[in-house]
Amino acid sequence: MGRSNDSTPWLFIFKVRAMVEKFTMAFFGGKTGGRKMIIVMKRNATKAQIDLVMKWVESVGYKSHPSYGVERTIIGVVGDDRNKAHLKQAESLSGVENTMPILKPYKLASREAKEGNTTIRIKNIEIGGPQFIVMAGPCSIESEEQLMESAYIVKKGGGNILRGGAFKPRTSPYSFQGMEEEGLKLLKKAGEAIDIPVITEVLNTSDVDLVEEYADILQIGARNVQNFALLKKVGGARKPVMLKRGLMTTIEELLMSAEYIISSGNDNVILCERGIRTFETATRNTLDISAVPVLKELTHLPVIVDPSHASGHWKYIIPLTRAAVAVGADGVMVEVHPEPEKAFSDGMQSLKPAKFYQLMEEVKILEKTMRTEIYR
Repeated sequence: MGRSNDSTPWLFIFKVRAMVEKFTMAFFGGKTGGRKMIIVMKRNATKAQIDLVMKWVESVGYKSHPSYGVERTIIGVVGDDRNKAHLKQAESLSGVENTMPILKPYKLASREAKEGNTTIRIKNIEIGGPQFIVMAGPCSIESEEQLMESAYIVKKGGGNILRGGAFKPRTSPYSFQGMEEEGLKLLKKAGEAIDIPVITEVLNTSDVDLVEEYADILQIGARNVQNFALLKKVGGARKPVMLKRGLMTTIEELLMSAEYIISSGNDNVILCERGIRTFETATRNTLDISAVPVLKELTHLPVIVDPSHASGHWKYIIPLTRAAVAVGADGVMVEVHPEPEKAFSDGMQSLKPAKFYQLMEEVKILEKTMRTEIYR
């Protein structure tokens, strides 16, 4: 598609109207307690002009969130309504093409707020790119021997990221709660031994710094999806965050939780569909596979699927992983254990080594056709 001449008056009006309609359709219907606006910079806007606009936004009491696209820069403006009169002056600033109000609350997580998809690079792994990522490992870290054996199974099968729970949120206070810091040390050691990144869950604000010291990705579990103090805390972390959807969380609520993290300074957010609670009792939860294409339409953030927690049974994990690849997910998180029958937690939904190897072989076959088509 060739570039148009923005100086043509009627074409400029048409393009601005189209952009407003696009943003309105994406965000309409949400309720927000604060002001949200997008400042669209001109194509030839210089870095100095962009920096000046951002400084001006901060000076009138708002936060600025730039998104640098191939052709132009968009600056998101977030804050409350106390100084909203000042925002009307933005269009008079040098380098600004126009401004547009945003009604939907998850402005920063929205696809319209950023050109292209967010890709998150961790060591030699890129989440959100052409490769379908597999995160695998035991639900709970039980011992060094168990974790190391699990790690080598993941590595042998071709897994990309090692998972393992050091802090375990359990329904019963009498269930195994995890090895805590000792488990974190073992997880880091195992990841270094097989040379792949590691991911683990953080439960409390007081543990964020500790977990960040050992893990490459911080996981926010389903129970904490609306723990706003924790979301703000990991928003200040240097490591990427994987945010799991809650059992009763809508897609908009999930994106609003992601917004908390991004608005606190951490742009590296991965969304995870892990099943929702319905009237169905045949599986542990109900995997909302339709959430993946919906999220892909609404947000630029990577989306992965957790078939282990969605189904609650190992025999459904491979079929659901096939579905995740087919529907356009960026990866899966699955539970793997050398001896699931002896697992301290969630043994029923953990794959044995042979089944994990089968899953990886099927992923490779599907990835060649389906992922290639998406990124061609």
